[in-house]
This record gives sequence, C-alpha cells and structure tokens, in this order.
Amino acid sequence: VVNLLGISITVLFTLLLVFIIVPAIFGVSFGIRKVYMKTLLKIFQWATLRIERGAKEKNHPLYKPYVNGIIAKEPTSLEEEIKEIRRSGSGKSLDTPEFELSDIFYFCRKGIETIMDDEVTKRFSAEELESWNLLSRTNYNFQYISLRLTVLWGLGVLIRYCFLLPLRIALAFTGISLLVTGTTVVGYLPNGRCKEFLSKHVHLMCYRICVRALTAIITYHDRENRPRNGGICVANHTSPIDVIILASDGYYAMVGQIHGGLMGVIQRAMVKACPHVWFERSEVKDRHLVAKRLTEHVQDKSKLPILIFPEGTCINNTSVMMFKKGSFEIGATVYPVAIKYDPQFGDAFWNSSKYGMVTYLLRMMTSWAIVCSVWYLPPMTRQPEEDAVQFANRVKSAIARQGGLVDLLWDGGLKREKVKDTFKEEQQKLYSKMIVGN
Repeated sequence: VVNLLGISITVLFTLLLVFIIVPAIFGVSFGIRKVYMKTLLKIFQWATLRIERGAKEKNHPLYKPYVNGIIAKEPTSLEEEIKEIRRSGSGKSLDTPEFELSDIFYFCRKGIETIMDDEVTKRFSAEELESWNLLSRTNYNFQYISLRLTVLWGLGVLIRYCFLLPLRIALAFTGISLLVTGTTVVGYLPNGRCKEFLSKHVHLMCYRICVRALTAIITYHDRENRPRNGGICVANHTSPIDVIILASDGYYAMVGQIHGGLMGVIQRAMVKACPHVWFERSEVKDRHLVAKRLTEHVQDKSKLPILIFPEGTCINNTSVMMFKKGSFEIGATVYPVAIKYDPQFGDAFWNSSKYGMVTYLLRMMTSWAIVCSVWYLPPMTRQPEEDAVQFANRVKSAIARQGGLVDLLWDGGLKREKVKDTFKEEQQKLYSKMIVGN
C-alpha cells in the first residue's frame, strides 16, 4: 500500500510538473483546458435539451429567462412624464407654474418601480443562468427529469470534489509558495536590470500557476494596448481573482491595504522584489496621503503601472458602477481594461456580504472552470475641460461598452450604506425648477 501510494504521488507530481508548472514558467499551453471547455459545452447542451424535453413531457415550467429588468421603462425626463400625467388628468400644461395634486402620482410610481426593480441590489447577487450548468439548479421549478441526468450530476460532483479540488489546492499551494520564496530571494539582490527581470518572471510564473489552479481559460484582446510604465490600469471589479487574471499577462504594481496572516506574509515578500504600494489601515482613510503616494509613483516613468479597481467593491458581472475619482485626479495616463466572465462554467462574482473568503475560494475551486475575456482599451488622458468625475465617467462608459456591461451611476458603496441625501435633493431641485422656472 505504501509503495502504491508513493508511486501515485510521484506520477501525480510528474504530471503536474510536465503539463502545468513547466508550461506556466514559459507561458505556453498544450490546449488541454480548451478541449476540456469544449467537452463541457457539449455536455451542457445535451443536459439542457434533455431538461427541456422532459419538462414538456411532464408539463413543467421551463427556465425563467434572465432579464436585466422586470419593468419596461422609457428613457423620458421628469418634466415629460409629469406633462403627460397632467394632460391625461386635469388637462393643464406645465405653462402654469403651480403645483398640481396629480404630480404626486409620478413620484409614487417611481418609488414603487424602484422597490420592485431595484437597479442596485440585484447587482450584488449571482447572475441568473438560462440553463443548467450541472453546478446548481438555476431554475427554481426544477423537477426530477431522468435517471441519466441525475447520474451525470452525481458524476460531476465526484469529479469536481474528488479530482479537481485536490489538484487545484495543490497547484494553488505551489503557486503561492513559489511566489513567497521567489520574491523573498529576489528581494536580496541589488537594484538593477537583473533584479527587475527576475522579479517580473517570478511574478508572471506564479500568477500563471495560480490561474491554472482555477482552470482559468482567458482570452486577451488588443494586447498592443497593455498598460505601460508610469500609468494607471483601471478595470471593472467582479472578483478578487481579477488581480490574478490581469497579472498573469502583465507586470503591475499593486495598491492595497496591509493585511495580517497569510495575506500579510505574501504582501511583505512581494514588496521586497517589486515597488507595490501598501497602506496601513489608518492611512487608507487619508485620501490626500493616498493621492500623494500614487502621484509620486506614477511620476517615476521607470516604475510599473499601478493596478486599481475604482469601483471599490465587487459587482456581479452584469454592470459597472460608479468609479471613485481618486485615481483620476492624479493626472497620469489611464489604461482602461474590461473583464467579462462567462457564467456557464462557474460564477466568479464574490458576494462578500454572503460568503467569506474561504467559502468563496472553495466555491471557485469546485466549479468547472473560470472562463473570461479581457479587453485592453486604448490609453486615455484627462481633457483640459474635464474634472476628475467627468474623466472617471468617460473611462467607465468605455469599459462598459467594450465588456457589454450596464453602465450605472450608482455608488457600489450602497451595498452596505444608505442613499446619500444629495440624490434625493437632486430630484427635489429638478421638480422645483420645473414649477418655479430656472
């Protein structure tokens, strides 16, 4: 038994070394993950057809289609809608600058629509699928269809938990161990081209191993637009693994808060080999100090581009929410990046209010794969007539268009906070201007 166990471990380690670790070092792929993805797609298609046929035979409801909104809304202004209400009611027009009792119906209807079809809250729940991916029964009316389908689901559970999970944990442990060891060793070298070269390739190698630990299949577009030294890379934020997705194709300086535990060990090792920008918890609250540190970094054109996620929180892969203006006040060249995940193979969104980091990583490592597309957009600079907020919104709109995401003005902080009074006051001002004139 001991001999068999030893042989099994040796064979497994050899396979990991030959097919995963060595290709990650040289940045090549044998195409095994793409074959795996195509096989999964065929299985999903068969399962979907079987469910639809079984549902029709048993008169069960089919899948509820996913839609961005449940209420059809026309893009009209407050003034136009109130004018229509008055016309259909009292017959008066807006030419008479006085309050009409019927005006309150506009605000009542808007309030009810917002409660029923909340644009913000639904951006922090998992994106609903139109078909079953053998991970979760996304159809709330799912019923038993056939023995073959149930056996296929059970077989998938065994593969994901008994084969893929141990393999991915081993790869993640290998990648993190090499990152800590490699960056610590490189950190003792004198500053120069040799240290920079080794640091870059140690980071890329370790991130590529971590990408393979998630069976991530990434398609990079327009690589000629990749961020360059002295700039800021900004991207939409869906998951903590966004960092790994981007860092496996480029060399970045990270920005973040200093942590303790395992994350703290990794941060201290990384900063020895690369000029990352880490802040103490008390410093993060000082916006001027953060801006000063970032400005000093980007002014040195020899330093790496800074990677920032301006939303400040994870959004569920359907939308882009308000960008914080801090990183757009610096005056550096901004390199926008759009990231879009394919939820068929696994949901990459991290709902931090529902799942802890360990639970989230377990869900990620027991999914089929992480499939995503990354678009590098042309660099953008702040125009003379723009302020930081306008520049941030322009960059956000470009990312949303490229990634096929909904462009929202709401602050992602509403996930945990109440709506600011300024939003309510803005609507009050619009109505008062309409009544009394400008």
